Amino acid sequence: MQRPCGSGVCLSVPVKGLSAELLSMPSLCNADVHRSLSPGATGNAKKPVLLNDIETATAFISAAEVAVIGFFQEPEKPEVLEFSSLVGKIRDVPFGLSTSPEVLSHYNITINTISIFRRVDENRQDLEITDGKEMDATRMGRFIQINELRMVTEYNPVTAIGLFNSTVQIHLLLFTDKTSKEHTERMHKYQEAAELFRGKILFVLVDSNVKGNDRVISFFKLKKSQLPALAIFHTPDEEQDVLPLGEVSVEHVQDFCNGFLQRKTKVRKGCPLWLSCIVHIASEQENIRCL
Repeated sequence: MQRPCGSGVCLSVPVKGLSAELLSMPSLCNADVHRSLSPGATGNAKKPVLLNDIETATAFISAAEVAVIGFFQEPEKPEVLEFSSLVGKIRDVPFGLSTSPEVLSHYNITINTISIFRRVDENRQDLEITDGKEMDATRMGRFIQINELRMVTEYNPVTAIGLFNSTVQIHLLLFTDKTSKEHTERMHKYQEAAELFRGKILFVLVDSNVKGNDRVISFFKLKKSQLPALAIFHTPDEEQDVLPLGEVSVEHVQDFCNGFLQRKTKVRKGCPLWLSCIVHIASEQENIRCL
């Protein structure tokens, strides 16, 4: 099943195995999303950056891991105020706004659209605002939170949806306790390794201290006594591997990822663009077609 997005095809993934484990966990309800967007949590409200030309828009996108732009043909629409109200309420996400016909044309915008641009998989996701479709700040905020993937994305029930909709089909999970005194150093090294596999592997952090994450840990047949540990997972066929770690180092992460990639390349040598395979779900069967 395909659905349009800003740059190419967004994937529909099989809801089984790890996908089912992650997506079946209690998700954030609208009240939770609304609470996470409350002004008190993030300080004073701000205005979106006005992007009046292509050069400014391009620089705005390039400057951040995740950037959000509201493209509006009609600046007086109520959705513009709803969009602007989100600025400053989602942490570490810059917001831009453009009504320039030149900019809208450059990004192939034909109707009012909110776009999220990600560096991690060089992808773009669009939320098109069609006439008659109710669109408020809560819905816009949820769209952004679902698709806010970073070089290292912390797992929660909302980001799980975006992770399994990414075009990058190999996920690396680091299971570690965020309250550990080694956490900062571990994350520094994990982040450094993530830069080496941009566009090939999504790096995910799973906090083992969160009770709801126990099911993810048990899915990989790991025990908390074995943590920290890495688990790598290929979403289409659910091939996986695990590596308990004495310490988290760039070299350990790099070797583990390279070994898995090499095995997948050999298996898929008849499909050289295997990372661009589209998973189609037809009733209960999955057919893989290479682009």
